[in-house]
Amino acid sequence: MGISISDELLGTFAPIVVYWVYSGIYVLLGYFENYRLHSKKDEDEKNLVSKGTVVKGVLLQQIVQAIVAILLFTVTGDEVGAVDGPRSSLFVLARQFITAMLVLDTWQYFMHRYMHHNKFLYKHIHSQHHRLVVPYAFGALYNHPLEGLLLDTIGGALSFLLSGMSPRASIFFFSFATIKTVDDHCGLWLPGNLFHTFFQNNTAYHDVHHQLYGNKYNFSQPFFIMWDRILGTYMPYSLEKRAAGGFEARPTRDYKDD
Repeated sequence: MGISISDELLGTFAPIVVYWVYSGIYVLLGYFENYRLHSKKDEDEKNLVSKGTVVKGVLLQQIVQAIVAILLFTVTGDEVGAVDGPRSSLFVLARQFITAMLVLDTWQYFMHRYMHHNKFLYKHIHSQHHRLVVPYAFGALYNHPLEGLLLDTIGGALSFLLSGMSPRASIFFFSFATIKTVDDHCGLWLPGNLFHTFFQNNTAYHDVHHQLYGNKYNFSQPFFIMWDRILGTYMPYSLEKRAAGGFEARPTRDYKDD
């Protein structure tokens, strides 16, 4: 007799497992300098926080996310169960996923941008994430606990609720969103990466934001760049080969330090 795992349990813990497995793959690939946006030496020397501290910070955020997910599934169990019936066609799932992506992007853009422009919030909260001057995969969710709650956990809860997806659909959506945000922070420009093909909001795009010159630009995450385009915070860049191997994302126009 097999062990049955509920959709709610999978929806809570699958994204966490995906985060560490996918990050681990990128850690191994990071030893190939020809794929890196920054050298391994820069990763070790320029970042202002140890990898051990990053791991502990991410685990804390994931514990909070798991608690909120369990509470959310418990409270909404009766309502969301209905979408697992005959109406759960591919069209319905696609609509739910697109809605969730737009909700998450909108929430994170405005919260993220506000944390940069509010000096108190940046200094005491958001600057923790920017201790990673050279981003790497498992640092994607390294944030101040309050930021993790506001941006990621509440943003995820809103996208789940407003899209009307079921716990089963959420397994796939949040696992996909996790893979995407890990990819955005991995610091690698890999040939054949489908995220780079289908999303302008990609590893190089977000790397620009982590540099001093891009600190007030490219706020969008994790899927689209529409709000940066609409509100004038988009920084165009070109991808240039570094003499020592790998690539570098360089801005293609002057910027102003607001």
